[in-house]
Amino acid sequence: MKGRILLVDDEEIVLRSCQRILGDDYDIDVARDGLAALGKVNEKDYDVLVLDIKMPKMDGIEVLRRVKEARPDIDVIMVTGLHEITTAVKAMKLGAFDYLPKPFEPEELEMTVARAFDRRIALHGGAGPGDEESQYHFENIIGDSPAMQAVFRLVARCAPTNSTVMLRGESGTGKEVIARAIHYNSLRKDHPFVPVDCTSLSESLLESELFGHVKGSFTGAVANKKGLFETADGGTLFLDEIGNITLSTQAKLLRFIEEREFKAVGDTRVQKVDIRLITATNKDLEGMVADGEFRDDLYYRINIFPIEIPPLRERRDDIPALANFFLQQFSDDVVHKPSEFSPGALNLLMNHDWPGNVRELENVVERAVILAGGDVIRQGHLVDIMGMMPQVGLDVPRTSEELKQLKKIARQKSVENVEKHFVLGALKRNGWNVTRAAEDTGMQRSNFQALMAKYDIRIRGGDPES
Repeated sequence: MKGRILLVDDEEIVLRSCQRILGDDYDIDVARDGLAALGKVNEKDYDVLVLDIKMPKMDGIEVLRRVKEARPDIDVIMVTGLHEITTAVKAMKLGAFDYLPKPFEPEELEMTVARAFDRRIALHGGAGPGDEESQYHFENIIGDSPAMQAVFRLVARCAPTNSTVMLRGESGTGKEVIARAIHYNSLRKDHPFVPVDCTSLSESLLESELFGHVKGSFTGAVANKKGLFETADGGTLFLDEIGNITLSTQAKLLRFIEEREFKAVGDTRVQKVDIRLITATNKDLEGMVADGEFRDDLYYRINIFPIEIPPLRERRDDIPALANFFLQQFSDDVVHKPSEFSPGALNLLMNHDWPGNVRELENVVERAVILAGGDVIRQGHLVDIMGMMPQVGLDVPRTSEELKQLKKIARQKSVENVEKHFVLGALKRNGWNVTRAAEDTGMQRSNFQALMAKYDIRIRGGDPES
């Protein structure tokens, strides 16, 4: 059975082009504005929405927000103009799967949609019998570094038990991969593994997703809905980024952990289930407990068997194997299949700090595969993607055109370096107050914020994140 996609764009030529690209592999419906798209989502089940941001009647951001409230299981790919990248970043925070800047190549659309469906298969099933289980055997997870071998030893210890596990680590380190490894190496492996992303759902939606709801319990509850606790009965429930749930939801989760029973939203009946709980966080939960933002009794209930997942910069020995794995994975989807990295390209990968960890490496390799157009991914293909200067003495330009390109990139990176430090310096001088920093530099606040967005500089708790 083909996957079902809804294309939403007010430009007929864009719709026809996307239909030609995707029509052979998927069932396609189209909508020419946001209101029409919401109507179709209410009528049919779609796997993926390809959604333009700028449309009449209702913009793509509002459509995204409403779709995620009504159908959080649908993956949404945003289509943006080059001047709308800041809006696209906002869309990602609201739960969009990915975004594509116009104009895009057919291969980019195909690969982004394929990744969305790959993710759906991983989350909701669809692989052949035993395929997913074998994928999460220790020998099939990339990690020969001492840091990852230590993680595998802890996983081997806790997997056969029913103990509650907490996975800690930065975003993109692969916490869900480890959670699945625990499940598929446990006695519950023949029962469901149910992941929940606590960052993508509001408080009311998260409670409804976890506990289920009965018809009429709130506006939009047009039928009874089974919750994820019930879906995971006999298996494993994985709560990703548990540090983002509200104190109210924390209290209800604590009651469930203590009693192993719950009530659906709007229901008076008590239901009992048998599940194993795995949680994950990239936050300082101890600090949140001290600040009253996270319940101490819940913290002690979920912190039974903690496992720290190391960031990629602390397991650099794994980078070549991971990069080559992603290379083979993405090369299947392009005409010109690169088969290896040059020494300079690998050197660049090994020397990057990877603030986005394995997820960032995966994205970089995917883009490099598209750009390469030949047998080898070279340093020059990576420097523009990664924002790094080429390493001296490696991958020396072979032609005047390559020299010109590297010089252009070097100038661009120098300007970007100055701009970023200009913004950070102004913020630091003004106590991380954006308005005062903009006034101090003589810039309009909107232009100053645009520079902050360009370099992904965010202010949280009086300190910058970048």
